[in-house]
Amino acid sequence: MIFGKFPLAECEGLLLAHSLRLPDRIMKKGRRLTAADLQALGAAGIMQVNGARLDADDFDENAAAGAVAVALGGPGIAARAPHAGRCNIFAAERGLVAVDADIINRINRLDESVTVATLPPLSAVRGGAVVATVKIIPLAVSRALVEACLGEAGQAGQGAALRLLPFQPQRAALIVTEQPNDPQRNYTAAVTSSRRRLEDLGSHLGLVQRCAHRRAAVTAALQEALAAGCSLILISGTTVPKDRADTVPAGIVAAGGEIIHFGMPVEPGNMLLLACIGAVPVIILPGCARSRRSNGLDWVLQRMLAGLPMATGEIMAMGVGGLIRSPLEAGDDENASEPEPVRAPVGRRVAALVLAAGSGRRMGGGNKLLQPVGGVPMLRRVANAALASRCTSVVVVTGFAAEEVQSCLAGLEVHFAHNAEHLTGMASSLRCGLAALAPDVDAVVVLLGDMPCIHGGHIDRLIAAFDPQRPKIVVPMKDGRRGNPIIWPRSFFAEMQTVEGDVGARDLLRRHADQIEAVAFDDDAIFADVDTSAALAGLAGQ
Repeated sequence: MIFGKFPLAECEGLLLAHSLRLPDRIMKKGRRLTAADLQALGAAGIMQVNGARLDADDFDENAAAGAVAVALGGPGIAARAPHAGRCNIFAAERGLVAVDADIINRINRLDESVTVATLPPLSAVRGGAVVATVKIIPLAVSRALVEACLGEAGQAGQGAALRLLPFQPQRAALIVTEQPNDPQRNYTAAVTSSRRRLEDLGSHLGLVQRCAHRRAAVTAALQEALAAGCSLILISGTTVPKDRADTVPAGIVAAGGEIIHFGMPVEPGNMLLLACIGAVPVIILPGCARSRRSNGLDWVLQRMLAGLPMATGEIMAMGVGGLIRSPLEAGDDENASEPEPVRAPVGRRVAALVLAAGSGRRMGGGNKLLQPVGGVPMLRRVANAALASRCTSVVVVTGFAAEEVQSCLAGLEVHFAHNAEHLTGMASSLRCGLAALAPDVDAVVVLLGDMPCIHGGHIDRLIAAFDPQRPKIVVPMKDGRRGNPIIWPRSFFAEMQTVEGDVGARDLLRRHADQIEAVAFDDDAIFADVDTSAALAGLAGQ
C-alpha cells in the first residue's frame, strides 16, 4: 500500500483517507474513488486527495476486518458486515462469552495494524450483544498479515477464540425461611430479585415456598420442590448460615443433600453456600441477593446455567476480580418498596386447573388427596407441579372436605373455587373451575389431584406443544395410550361447560379427535392416578 497525497488526475481507484464534504454530498473515508467522483471533486475545487493505493496482495480495511472477524467466531457467535475498517462480532442468543485470551493476545501482537477487543471472559450477554470488535487501523493491510491472523485464530481449531455458552433453562424453586415478625418486605425482595435474576438468564422461577426457619421445615420444603420437578433450588434464609451445621444447611443434609462449598472470595456474596441433592443444585443465598446489585450469586448462576462446572475449585478461583463494584441502574432505589411479585406470562397464557373436589370413596376413610407420597400430600405435589411449570395461574377446585384441602395447600400461590355440586361428578368441578379462570387465558391444563407423579417438566412439555395461533387439544401419549393432564384451548371452553356426569371431557376428546396434538412421553406418570390403597402403597417410594 502506498499512502500519500495524490493529484486529482491520479486518484481513480484510490481509497479515500478522510471524509470530504462537498456542496451536495459527503464522500466517506474508505471510499474507492471513481471517474465520476473525480469530476465532482474537481467541480468543488479539490485538486489533491489524501488516500491509499493498494497493491495486488493488499486487503482493504473492510475486507481485512471481515476476514479476521469470521475466523474468530465460533458456535453462537457471528460477524456483522464490516464498515469503516471495523467488524463487530455478536452473540446469537443469551449466554456467556468464552474467550481464548491467548489467541486474542497473539493476534494483537502480530502488528499494530490489526486490533481485536473483546468483552471480559465469561461475560453474560443477551442475543444481539456485541462481544468483540476487529478494527483495522490503516486503510489496508497485506494479505500476509491477514493470513497470519487467520493462522493464529485457527491454532486451536476453527472458532476456538470466541464461543457462546448458551444458558440452559432451568425450572427453579425458591424457599424463603421466616421467623415470627419478619417484615413482609424481606419475602417480597427475595422473590422479586430471584425471579428477575432467573428470567434474565432464560430460566423460570415457578415454585415459591415459605416455611419456618427450622431444619425439619426446610427439609420438607426441599422434598416438595424435588417432587415438583424443579432442577434448581434457591434458599433465602431469614438469617444466613454461619456454619455448615447451621439450620438451613442441616435441613439440606437431612433431605439427602451434600454441602459442596461454603463461602466465596467475592464481595458482595461472601456468604453463599453451594450444595446439591442428587443432580439438583441447591444454593443458600447470601443476604445481598435481595438487592438488584451484581454479586457473587450472579456469577454462580450464570456459569452454572451455561453448563460450566461449579464446585470448590471454580468458586475459589473467583477471587481475582471478585471485588464487585456496580452502580445501581438508572432509577433504581434499593430502599424503594417492591410490588408483590406475580407469575409472568411467557407467550402462551396457559392456566392450571387442579380438580380436588372428590371424596375418594374407593380409598375408604378420609380424603385420599391428603395422603402423603414421599412425605408430601399428593394434592400438594400436584399443586406444586403446576406452580413449578410455566402456567400463568393455578386454580384448585374444592368440594369434599374443602377446609382440609385449603389447609393442605396453605402458603401456596393458588386460587380456590368451591364446587357445591361436587357429588354430581367430575363434570361439575370442571365447569366450576373454568368459570373461575382469568378471562385472558389462551388455554387451560386440567390436572387431577390424585396424580402425584406429575411434575412441572411434564406440564411444560405440553405447554411447549401448544400453539395459540393454531390451538389444538394437547394430549400426552405413551405406547398408544392417552394420559393426563390435558391442555384445552379457550375455543373449547363453552363446549366444556356443557359436560355432565363423572367422565370429565372424555366425550369431547372423541368428538374432536381431529383436533388433538399428541405429545410422546416415555414414563408412566401420565397414567399414575391413586384410586385405591394398593395404588397408594405402590407409590410409597416416590
